[in-house]
Amino acid sequence: MLLLEDYRVLTRVTVRKAHGFALIDMIFVCGVIGILVSIAMPSLFTAKQSAASASAIGSLRAVNSGQLTYALTCGAGFYGPSLSRLGTSPPGSNAPFIGGGLGSADTVTKSSYIIQLSATPFPGSPSSCNGAAAGEDGQGFKAAADPNVPQNVRFFATNANNSIFEHTSTLWAVMPEVGEPPVGHILR
Repeated sequence: MLLLEDYRVLTRVTVRKAHGFALIDMIFVCGVIGILVSIAMPSLFTAKQSAASASAIGSLRAVNSGQLTYALTCGAGFYGPSLSRLGTSPPGSNAPFIGGGLGSADTVTKSSYIIQLSATPFPGSPSSCNGAAAGEDGQGFKAAADPNVPQNVRFFATNANNSIFEHTSTLWAVMPEVGEPPVGHILR
């Protein structure tokens, strides 16, 4: 009979239930998250570089369009000498020849790219409608977008031919104002 009473006493004892996570559970979850992050980071970095490159190409297309509009409407067939000149609206207009923050300075950093433009002044160029003095505008121009992130090896440039060139190193120094550079290839 004693055994039956012992059984009844034992069944009355309540077992304490665990609430929350054990330390080993937390370590496991952190390890799984770490593995997933290490797999995703290279893809995220590649996507970021692709987006920045697309923005740089779009900026150079905007430069080409702005220079063409400037030459046809304001520069008497000559190109603007700098981004800030293209960013200056002509009298009677609220719209500059180039937007998107590109005309705010002569060298602009946008989407991890340094964008710059220059044109060799031509002494025979007349003054422009937006304040450029006579002899300040050029017969051609060159613009480049160089990444400011060392891991990115896509460099872009354009000139008065309106083609965008790509190379694995900077094109700024070798880019002519008209014609093809000695290195790089045309983007299609």
